[in-house]
Amino acid sequence: MNAANRILLCSVINPRIFNVLNKNVLKSSICTTSETFSKHWNPKFKKLRAKKVIKVELPDYDKASRSVNELSKEEIRSIMKEKGILPSSPWMERPYFISTTGEIVEPYVPPEGDGKVSFITKEGAKQNIEFIGKKGKSLLALRKLRKFDDDFELDDFLITAQDVYMKAHNAMMKVREDKEELQLYVTERAYPQMIHNVEDKTIHWKMIGLLDPPRLVQARTVEIISKDNLFCQLTVRFHTQQTLAIYDRFGRLLYGSEILAKDVLEYVIFEKHLSNKYGRWRIHAKIIPDWMPPKEPARATFRIAEDLSPSTTQVAVKGEVQSPSPSSQAAA
Repeated sequence: MNAANRILLCSVINPRIFNVLNKNVLKSSICTTSETFSKHWNPKFKKLRAKKVIKVELPDYDKASRSVNELSKEEIRSIMKEKGILPSSPWMERPYFISTTGEIVEPYVPPEGDGKVSFITKEGAKQNIEFIGKKGKSLLALRKLRKFDDDFELDDFLITAQDVYMKAHNAMMKVREDKEELQLYVTERAYPQMIHNVEDKTIHWKMIGLLDPPRLVQARTVEIISKDNLFCQLTVRFHTQQTLAIYDRFGRLLYGSEILAKDVLEYVIFEKHLSNKYGRWRIHAKIIPDWMPPKEPARATFRIAEDLSPSTTQVAVKGEVQSPSPSSQAAA
């Protein structure tokens, strides 16, 4: 018989015995509860045990139901301060970093017939006179460049420019695999122009040699926003011998040849952020003169439609589209 049944039985027999037994039962229950919820025997981790308790802040639905228009400025300020929210700024300014210029500062105009005429001829002598006349601005720009870069030497720069030129073209061949490498050698202006229409194509480029050593033809500086933020653009003349072949995704030759080498005359602009301590020379643009003849168009490739009849289909032979003959049309 348990304690509760005994208490009920005694209450029926004698009420005094019931009261005594009830008190003893209450005492025993109090003792058991106090023993159960007593302090931990080891006070070593007392603080860690206290951190187990999570204080939950119950939401105030009366305040939440109020709209922002009903609150005063002091109430809004106190709520934002309580929640750790910074006040919004009235202006819409954003920090930005200018790493390159978006244009060519005074583009160099290449003389017509450059690379073909001799210095002895009349046209070659005229080119030399024009080059000497434009040399004054370039010397002033180089003097301003040396104020930011004391170790600048023209011969060392031409070696660096040739190295950057070759690395940029080698990175362009594998731009589908690694897009970040090309960004080390070209500016943000030249990057989209170099990778334009490169997708689904294979490029084979090779530098065979130099016909003329690289030569600086123009130097210009430009200030952006402030006088301390200075950029420098140097135009270098490259007269080289190269091979270039472009294949489509099916392996068909679109342009150029890997065997046939061609003489290439280019005017490449290199830019550097002089105010940036870690600035580096990168390809910024390429000058294409107006008198330059148009390039050879790429060969177009077509897919032969198999679901149409032979009389109405156009046959693609060696990249050229041939229409059906009039006799075949008459027979059809």
